[in-house]
Amino acid sequence: MRSRRCGRVGRVLAAASVAIALVGFPAPARAGGDTPGPKVGNFVAEATGASVSAYEKPKGGAPIISTFTNPTSTAGKLVFLVEKVRSDGWYKVLLPIRPNGSTGWIEEEEIQIRYNPYRIVVKLADHELILYKGKGDVLREPVGIGTETTPTPGGRYYITQLFEPPNPNGPYGPFAYSLSGFSEVLTSFNGGEAIVGLHGTNKPDLIGQDVSSGCIRMHNDAIRELRRRLPLGTPVSIEA
Repeated sequence: MRSRRCGRVGRVLAAASVAIALVGFPAPARAGGDTPGPKVGNFVAEATGASVSAYEKPKGGAPIISTFTNPTSTAGKLVFLVEKVRSDGWYKVLLPIRPNGSTGWIEEEEIQIRYNPYRIVVKLADHELILYKGKGDVLREPVGIGTETTPTPGGRYYITQLFEPPNPNGPYGPFAYSLSGFSEVLTSFNGGEAIVGLHGTNKPDLIGQDVSSGCIRMHNDAIRELRRRLPLGTPVSIEA
């Protein structure tokens, strides 16, 4: 019953699918101090140029953690989830690199900021995904998760890319998201990165079980609903 497909999301879909661009939300006015805007909701930093460099500290001359190209290697828009903003134009963001939970500082000149009212919480013990908009939940769906030996890693991540697989009746369903997180037990999978994904399935009878290599599976109608609503950069909290 165990599947070994999920770790291939980044590599397989990059080769065979179409990356879908960021769904835009109106950009709010940048707040002063260190708190970015409204208390309910999130900010997405969208790259405006050919690359964005992430620094260890919010100041010129600090060591660079990594430089990310835009578009990404899968031809999608480069985005980051904003964790903190300073009044001097530096943004602390989650980074789509190992180890999970890595953060860095990026400059205002390289990005534009968009507001996103949505967030996802995945409760592993309950095999449940909850979509929130502001303070209220708007969708609750059962999910399949990683096995005991290839568990879905807990933590705070964000949606990095949205893919449309060539076969909507295949193992990824009609749509698949890649997250900023990676398997903590697999360093690679079939020649590609072991990226955590969120996608549909052609085996809905396995939803509600521990069946994957770390990805999160849901019913195809549910992933279509997420596709209709969510922008890239949406935060995904995976809880025990």
